[in-house]
Amino acid sequence: MNQIDLHGKRGVVTGGAQGIGRAVVERLLRSGASVAIWDRDAALAQKAASELGSLGRVVPLSVELTDWKAVEAAAEESSAALGGIDLLVNNAGIAGPNAPLHEYPVEAWREVVDIDLNGVFYCCRAVVPLMKQQGYGRIVNVASVAGKEGNPNAAAYSAAKAGVIALTKSLGKELAGQDIAVNCITPAAAKTAIFDQMTQTHIDYMLSKIPRGRFVAVDEIAAMVAWLLSAENSFTTGAVFDLSGGRATY
Repeated sequence: MNQIDLHGKRGVVTGGAQGIGRAVVERLLRSGASVAIWDRDAALAQKAASELGSLGRVVPLSVELTDWKAVEAAAEESSAALGGIDLLVNNAGIAGPNAPLHEYPVEAWREVVDIDLNGVFYCCRAVVPLMKQQGYGRIVNVASVAGKEGNPNAAAYSAAKAGVIALTKSLGKELAGQDIAVNCITPAAAKTAIFDQMTQTHIDYMLSKIPRGRFVAVDEIAAMVAWLLSAENSFTTGAVFDLSGGRATY
């Protein structure tokens, strides 16, 4: 494992109780950071914090990311608990159902966009002012290869993740004159609990599109995120980093 120096840094990871988010939390702790886990599942967040607590300071918070006031309060609580926020990883998301657009449930569309896109906006909206005050910050938004290419029967997820990519580029330009980097990653599917929301047909479709012939491992994602959160990433901002196993090469 390459050693990334995050000693003294204070981070927030949304959806950090399991899957990609938990892998990122562990990597940040092993790199010397203290971390606040934001997750809607309070019990799962507490469990992750207990299991990872030997690696460093972990603060579990139950946060409903679709509620702006809740996110704003979580940012204030996390900043007080950790002594500030230097790092933000917007990872939380859902896949939503698999269905053709003309049959896609309207409420499901709203829920996917609310969590996967609006939630990212709320978190950035709450944390960026803190980063601006201290003159430093690193933000990584977890988008998806679906946001670059569009997956059939996943219109809401594809559209929301495309929105995350555009939000990243916009915010990166806004903050480019300061030592605050905003980037996103576009991973292929990883075997996490999100698979439970998908049909086997859709899972098989995603795998068939990956030239590597396998799904990405959560530790591989965490490794890229850790570097993007480091002080070494001092120039690149508003960029999209591919983790698609060769599917998307642009």
